[in-house]
Amino acid sequence: MKRLLTLLTVLVCVAVSSEPADAYLKLGTRVGTETRNLRWQELPVRYFITNAAGGGVSATQLRDTVDRAFNSWTSVETASISAQFAGMTQALPNDDDGLTVIGFVNHPDQDRTLGATSFLVDTETGEILEAEIFLNSFFSWSVAAGGEANRFDVESIALHEIGHLFGLGHSALGETELRNGGRRVLAAEAVMFPVAFSAGSIEGRTLRADDIAGISDIYPSGLYRAERGSISGRVTKGSQGVFGAHLVAFNLRTGKLVGGFSLSADGRFVIAGLEAGPHAIRVEPLDDGDVESFFDLTLGVDANFRVKFHDRIVVVPRGGGTGDVMIRVEPK
Repeated sequence: MKRLLTLLTVLVCVAVSSEPADAYLKLGTRVGTETRNLRWQELPVRYFITNAAGGGVSATQLRDTVDRAFNSWTSVETASISAQFAGMTQALPNDDDGLTVIGFVNHPDQDRTLGATSFLVDTETGEILEAEIFLNSFFSWSVAAGGEANRFDVESIALHEIGHLFGLGHSALGETELRNGGRRVLAAEAVMFPVAFSAGSIEGRTLRADDIAGISDIYPSGLYRAERGSISGRVTKGSQGVFGAHLVAFNLRTGKLVGGFSLSADGRFVIAGLEAGPHAIRVEPLDDGDVESFFDLTLGVDANFRVKFHDRIVVVPRGGGTGDVMIRVEPK
């Protein structure tokens, strides 16, 4: 069975935390009681660029900028992924043509959406068969090395959308503030944070530890298997597991943050892609923003508990995992 899925990158409708927090999610499809992660089985991913300008940026400039964004992902040493530019095309994103197309499309009706990624997937296996990325030419765009005032950075948004294209969901590592009826990003430590930086900013061009952990977990290289480790365990409240708890692993040597969620009814979690060494673990509810940026609301995310730091430092082994880490939280 094939199914079309769509993700939006929005200006204001996002998850927000009063303090920065971190996590990556892999996209998936449900098969019975199991979730199959979305990923490409055939590499390289061959993509086309729509032969049309948009928002002050030419098709050639878009092609060159998208190429740089793909290179940022494919250069991750702990991930085994590849992509190939297949040519320019008259086709538009979301045409039913069997091609993976990236291009500008004018959507004035979507005045909070900078870009979106859509997939055609095999819902039995999780294989991504086709993907489309559109950037909304309703907005003004820039490819300038240092950015341009009042224009959104193509490379930053393309980098985020290509993360989706490869199968990554959203990270919650970011902080925003309410401003003029919307939200402005104050800081983000993950390209996959679901809110864009303000027009003129180029801060979203660099992959962070959480992005690297996420893409490496989906497409692990030999180096990833040999060098990276994981923390696993359960989050419980009383005698019950907590679904949707947000966990952060903080590397005490490097300061890097990588996270995950408890994704089963018994509260089980895995935080993968960690560098070896001591980590502190924090558990927090996903209650300060739009849960729909991360989960289907029908899944019943539990946000009724207090923030909790695990009372022990957890040492992550190189190339392996920890024993079960049990974290008990209290109701609010």
